[in-house]
Amino acid sequence: MNRRMFIKGSAAFTTLVAGAPAILRAQGAGRVFKVGIVGCGGRGNGAAGNIIEAAKKIPGASIKFVAAADFFLYKAQKFAQRFGLDEKYCFDGANGYKNVMASDADIVILTTPLNFRPVHLAAAVAAGKHVFAEKGVAVDGAGVRLFIKASKEAAEKHLTIVAGTQRRHSRGYRLQAKALADGVIGPVIGGNVYWNSAVPWVRKRADGVSNKAYLCDNWLNFTELSGDHITEQHVHNIDIANWFIGRCPKSALCFGARARRYTGNQYDMFSTDFDYGDGVHIHSMCRQISGCHNIIGERLRTADAFISGGGQIVKNGQKLQLSGDFPDGNGQVIEHVDLMNSILGSGPYYNEGEQVAMSTACAIIARLSAVTGQIVRMSDLLENEKSAFYRMDCIPRPTDFEKDEDVPMPVYGDGEFPLPGRPWGKR
Repeated sequence: MNRRMFIKGSAAFTTLVAGAPAILRAQGAGRVFKVGIVGCGGRGNGAAGNIIEAAKKIPGASIKFVAAADFFLYKAQKFAQRFGLDEKYCFDGANGYKNVMASDADIVILTTPLNFRPVHLAAAVAAGKHVFAEKGVAVDGAGVRLFIKASKEAAEKHLTIVAGTQRRHSRGYRLQAKALADGVIGPVIGGNVYWNSAVPWVRKRADGVSNKAYLCDNWLNFTELSGDHITEQHVHNIDIANWFIGRCPKSALCFGARARRYTGNQYDMFSTDFDYGDGVHIHSMCRQISGCHNIIGERLRTADAFISGGGQIVKNGQKLQLSGDFPDGNGQVIEHVDLMNSILGSGPYYNEGEQVAMSTACAIIARLSAVTGQIVRMSDLLENEKSAFYRMDCIPRPTDFEKDEDVPMPVYGDGEFPLPGRPWGKR
């Protein structure tokens, strides 16, 4: 598939939904979507609110939550109280997701820490569930490969997968993708993507808390649970570069550092050169340090224009007036509208699994480059089994949390971190 077909295929999804005849939209009449959720933290509660709001945009559709799971029972119970779910359908522990998959849910929302996402997606697909999977979707190569495998199995079953890369469902970005696909501007030849902000939160370890509980509570600050902030957060912007260029980078050369963090084992900052081949390079910059200048977005260029991600296109000094039949509004709501229309058949079929897995893989090869000091190729993560990076798994693995015994702490614990140029795992 060439660049324009890649971009046009993504942009066309919303065109078809927005332009669907009223008789097709009416297919939602009286449809109660039964929803289960795995991961009842802030993003899980946010996604639940988003899907309820989305159902209001489909005549006659409504949402009923039928099961909730979280490592911590109190979080599942608070979720149940907020969204009208009987607490007997709340489940805890690392195995709680299995109860959600065994429920009569039509849709499962996956919003746990990233390391669990591939295992949970595989279980959801095996159970015949449609899925909303929050980004990113893995922390290492093994996770990416499993997620892609499960996504392909979902396609064979015609199960819908929508990812939490809401920019792909936002009108501004879709208008820009259409302009690229239609040849209004030339192909992207380079640019910059950014997510520079502060550390969202830190949770300290209480006395007597198990490794499992501590890692799941303070997950955002441990690479083994979150994939580091380049994977958990900056993946949004990397995904836009991939979408607008029409392919993923071949390699990443990255450096990073840790200067201010006092918990977990992540880096504070990453600076990456993504090589897309054919002379196309994207500079990726992400940082989590309080008190510094913040910038979040994408600045891409073609031979004849500049693209401000989700905003304007300036060509020959003039702002282009972009047009397209795309719905306006919150992308985090529209993505759930697209999810339900895909299930109903009143919109195009969505399976964003491989797409979000590949953007996640980009972030992972950048992180691996930073912590080892080596250039890392996409083939090292996905294909080359002889590469050291192919099996550079994050430990503890997600399935380790399902065992009765406690998990070991990561090689690099609180306040420790890998250094480039030093053999991996050597403190």
